[in-house]
Amino acid sequence: MFPELLKHEFERFYSTKPAGIYFCPGRVNLIGEHIDYNGGLVMPCAINMGTFLVMAPNTCGKFRIRSLNFDEHLEIPVADRYKKIGGLWYNYPLGIIDRLAVAGSRPGGVDLLYFGNLPIGSGLSSSASIEVLTAFALNDYFGLGYDRLGLVKLAKETENHFIGVNSGVMDPFAVVFGMKDMAMVLNCQDLTCKQVSFGLDDRILAIVNSNKPHNLAESKYNERVRECNVALGLLNRYIRVENLCQVTPCQLEAYKDSIPDQTIYNRARHVVEENERVNKAAKLLKESNIGAFGELMYQSHHSLKELYEVTGIELDSIVEFSQGWEGVIGARMTGAGFGGCAIALVEKDAFPAYSNALIDFYEDRIGYKPSIYQCAVSDGVNWLRC
Repeated sequence: MFPELLKHEFERFYSTKPAGIYFCPGRVNLIGEHIDYNGGLVMPCAINMGTFLVMAPNTCGKFRIRSLNFDEHLEIPVADRYKKIGGLWYNYPLGIIDRLAVAGSRPGGVDLLYFGNLPIGSGLSSSASIEVLTAFALNDYFGLGYDRLGLVKLAKETENHFIGVNSGVMDPFAVVFGMKDMAMVLNCQDLTCKQVSFGLDDRILAIVNSNKPHNLAESKYNERVRECNVALGLLNRYIRVENLCQVTPCQLEAYKDSIPDQTIYNRARHVVEENERVNKAAKLLKESNIGAFGELMYQSHHSLKELYEVTGIELDSIVEFSQGWEGVIGARMTGAGFGGCAIALVEKDAFPAYSNALIDFYEDRIGYKPSIYQCAVSDGVNWLRC
């Protein structure tokens, strides 16, 4: 439905037929939160919700960028460099275009039309979905020569240097290299990746949107990055490591007096212990021990709440309710936090009652309803038949 709708709307907006249709998923992170920029292990998977793009070259020498999700649109001449324009959505494709131009790859004028079914600002990586999608489509159509890892790095550069968020590599990597029914164990330091089976069988991967949006560039995300760098600098007086995830729990305990600020120590403790949880989680999935995997999800959320302080009453309420409901295997916030989404692994038979009861509980406590989605584990970015 979405591609056909987009094709029709593309012709209406641009008075020409599309030359290509592409799709890029969003992602959830199953465990390993706020680890990617600390050089450790994460366990994301791509999901079957994401962003569609229809495109065609034009002869007017401009990038014309529209979305069916937003009223704001952009028309800008082809140039050597671009600047971020306020906080509008089209900065994500514009940032990719800028990074391509900086690298010496400047495609001609292009008409672009997007549509996404990811809730915006929910922690499901809608920004990486748009960035990777744009990079993949332009690279594919114009033959710019990027491999998939190059597209990942291009999207990360866009976030860091154009958007202004000090995010790591996990989000673009997950939506580029995702595989159906597989979770990935990604080492964010050396970008090695192993796929582990994550077939849901008689379970549902539920996404619970708190409907409290977050904006990473304006949140405390960058503050957490700075706090981790402070902890790393203090520890490096005694041990030489490149990132916090190279520190073992025993080392952190041995040198805890080197971090006199309790808040900074808590940030480091979360990172070190969360990195260990990813190793344990991968082992449990290989053993098909989904119950113990669910317990690690709860432990992860508790650490994000108490040590890293990125959850909030909305996400905490979702996980608190889930932990007390029979048929829920595990739950935790996913993404950067400060709002956004939680995920829950739920037995299929328990899901309808769980979903209805959670909506009532959350509305009573928070004052408005959450949104709950069932999702499947998906392949990464790809071309669709035009």
